[in-house]
Amino acid sequence: MAASSFNGNMKKALAGLRRISLEVVLGRLASQISTVIQGKDKPTYAPNRDDGDMCIVLNAKDIAVTGRKLTNKFYRWHTGYIGHLKERSLKDQLAKDPTEVIRKAVLRMLPRNKLRDDRDRKLRIFTGDEHPFHDRPLEPYVMPPRQVREMRPRARRAIIRAQKKAEQQQQGDTYLSRKKRNKEVEPEVSV
Repeated sequence: MAASSFNGNMKKALAGLRRISLEVVLGRLASQISTVIQGKDKPTYAPNRDDGDMCIVLNAKDIAVTGRKLTNKFYRWHTGYIGHLKERSLKDQLAKDPTEVIRKAVLRMLPRNKLRDDRDRKLRIFTGDEHPFHDRPLEPYVMPPRQVREMRPRARRAIIRAQKKAEQQQQGDTYLSRKKRNKEVEPEVSV
């Protein structure tokens, strides 16, 4: 039913069907999914067209988060009645419906424009391995390697300076020890 209400080119969307298996951190996964859904990974990307692929996310229950987000991150909504601001922690939301956690993370990374609803329909999330797309060939999506800089530049320079200073001290110690040896040897020769 949701597939029939999709306004874009469904043949194109289904042609690039991507299967994403989890065991990664929520935010990194959501940013990659939003890139694929928008079509930013294609050379034909244009911000006013919806050329993205359809994403099928499997094993949503295996999502990981860093830090203390399980207890400190809250999803809030208002019922419309006075004083009815509801909230649910990430841990409770994962226990109730883990697919909604990924959906909200991806939707909040998409631009807020008229294409957002169509892009949301291209995202299918399943809690386990079972999905209704067995008849179509699914292309597994491999997350690109994470580019992490080793250290902040200032801290890295400080470590390099400390290493150079230690090397100079070692060279200085060897130079001084050679001098001391030569001085000890010289008085014996001169006497």
